[in-house]
Amino acid sequence: MPAAATGLADKVLVGGVIDGHNIWRGDLAGAFANLEALRGLGARAVAATTSTSLLHVPHDVEDESTLDARLVSWLAFADQKVGQIVTLARGLAEGRVAIEEELSAASDALADRLSAPGVQDGAVRARAAALGEADFSRAPYAERESAQAEALRLPALPLTTIGSFPQTGDIRRARAQFTKGVIPASDYEDFLRAEIDRVIVLQEDLGLDVLVHGEPERNDMVQYFAENLDGFAVTEHGWVQSYGSRATRPSILWGDVSRPAPITVPWSTYAQSLTVKPVKGMLTGPVTILAWSFVRDDQPLGETADQVALALRDEIADLEAAGIGVIQVDEPALRELLPLKKADQPAYLEWSVNSFRLATGGAASATQVHTHLCYSEFGVVIDAIRALDADVTSIEAARSRMEVVADISASGFDHGIGPGVYDIHSPRVPTAAEVEGLLRRAAEEIPNRQLWVNPDCGLKTRGYDETVASLRNIVEATQRVREDISVGA
Repeated sequence: MPAAATGLADKVLVGGVIDGHNIWRGDLAGAFANLEALRGLGARAVAATTSTSLLHVPHDVEDESTLDARLVSWLAFADQKVGQIVTLARGLAEGRVAIEEELSAASDALADRLSAPGVQDGAVRARAAALGEADFSRAPYAERESAQAEALRLPALPLTTIGSFPQTGDIRRARAQFTKGVIPASDYEDFLRAEIDRVIVLQEDLGLDVLVHGEPERNDMVQYFAENLDGFAVTEHGWVQSYGSRATRPSILWGDVSRPAPITVPWSTYAQSLTVKPVKGMLTGPVTILAWSFVRDDQPLGETADQVALALRDEIADLEAAGIGVIQVDEPALRELLPLKKADQPAYLEWSVNSFRLATGGAASATQVHTHLCYSEFGVVIDAIRALDADVTSIEAARSRMEVVADISASGFDHGIGPGVYDIHSPRVPTAAEVEGLLRRAAEEIPNRQLWVNPDCGLKTRGYDETVASLRNIVEATQRVREDISVGA
């Protein structure tokens, strides 16, 4: 029992003993033991609450009709967490014996969760245990740069986009109809192929150099992968606030992660079959998948990240085998998860960077690996971004008017870099002169051989009219700067 603390005799001590950030039912008996320990500090009274507000978790697990019943028994959404607080408050008022049944039920659920099939997969764990230093690195960058230049033969200041094209009402309707069984899979796949046809033709007409398939098949950049990986479950109604008025539906990462079959390969290879220009294979990175999911809390995050990374490594190998020579592994959440406490930052950066390197470490030298980071203060994590060792990194830069190029230049960053020239968070169409100004600002401090031209982020939330107008202006601006480079060569 802890010693009494001074100054608490007339205070109510409130213990945030229920996790408000995650969705696990957890150790209710342990939470009650913590409350009983707080009583020893000498406060007038002790009260129970959650560690944070409950806006981080969905409303009610009872709303979920498709989740496995066993998984449901391990979960506590907002309503269930309020029920846990009520239980703990009753225990504080009436004694532990009054809530023993609830405590035992929670303990039984926790024990079941830890021993259930799939929570630990021997094959996944054996593969992770066998990893060596070589699995986390590729050939030296200079060797890769030369091989990629020969394989891709791209012009100076290559033009590309980040990945997604507008998710139109037609796309969302077709997906909803397919999900509800209104249209068969064959009709839905025909619709998606037609959408990819349109996006490839559009990009070729605009004059982009590295194309994307537009991602019409993806409901969300994390959920799409969660639906296709073992160890994940997806909710029907598990919406939470993301930022501003936006909401997201995080998936539940409950067990060891593996990839039962290729995920993106069919759509990427279909898109590549439509053009002689390179088409990027598009993957979401392990850190971002963890950041935007509800993640298991029974093992270190780094172990879980490595499992996801190995699944992505397999996907990259299959994309390469199918002839995809440019592969983007997005990590927009790399900076987002950086711990506030400086003492905790090195350990986080070590496992997060290593998980990316594990995912991409098997790629051939001629395969150009891209990554994308958004909402990032580049300078804060410049060393980590360099350590990712991606061949090309695209970042947000338009809204700050290329502030970031000073950090890039000062750091000596020598890999490919695409500071965004189009703020996709606004419906405003930038003029060609405006884009040219941003591009010339970047070219003042970044060598031409490194510089890529791209929007700040994906185009999913934009409409086609503004997207096409903006991309046209980006192409025009790039051509003007290329002409000057050619004259000066």
